Amino acid sequence: MSRTHLGSSARPADPLPIVVGVSGASGAVYGLRLIEQLLKADREVHVVVTNPARTVIEMETGLALPTQPLGIERNLNRYLARKATTRGHLRVFGEQQWTAPMASGSSRISAMAICPCSMGILSAVATGASHTLLERAADVMIKERRRLVLVPRETPLSTIHLSHMLHLAQSGVVILPASPGFYHTPVTVERLIDFIVARTLDHLAIDQDLTPGWGQPA
Repeated sequence: MSRTHLGSSARPADPLPIVVGVSGASGAVYGLRLIEQLLKADREVHVVVTNPARTVIEMETGLALPTQPLGIERNLNRYLARKATTRGHLRVFGEQQWTAPMASGSSRISAMAICPCSMGILSAVATGASHTLLERAADVMIKERRRLVLVPRETPLSTIHLSHMLHLAQSGVVILPASPGFYHTPVTVERLIDFIVARTLDHLAIDQDLTPGWGQPA
């Protein structure tokens, strides 16, 4: 495991890290944009990218990620450095890296998001499967009563999907579908992406200036 410093070497204002899981659902750009904004906010971000997600990320963005965490971390840093000036700290963990802090409730984690969240991962979280680090991390967030946001990207939704979402919502999990609004009159795909990322940041208690709230000036 390594810690990579992006931009300034100052410590984040809040030392508690935020976990971001990127699963194999379509909409990889949501997760990448979320990581970028968290780093821009000077946060320490712990990232898990599933193997299906690596395939989808390359298909949808052209970003190729290797299998090893250090390689993923290196390529993500290069990709994000081209997007914006970031100040936070990025750490990438493997799917079977059980020594990662997020695997235990004894490690303090500020919040977690799985963005985008596939129905397979959502099902595993809903049933407490914990076969991978990402699933275990989500399970820890639920049992420790910490903030967990899932951003599912699927359509249409089956009865199974909906029942899992209901069960998770009743357990305190925020279900935030990747369904962008249009009241901010978006004219680019990026603006639609930012709508969902902004709402996710709101629920992670991170200040954002991507989109204004309802009734606020643009």
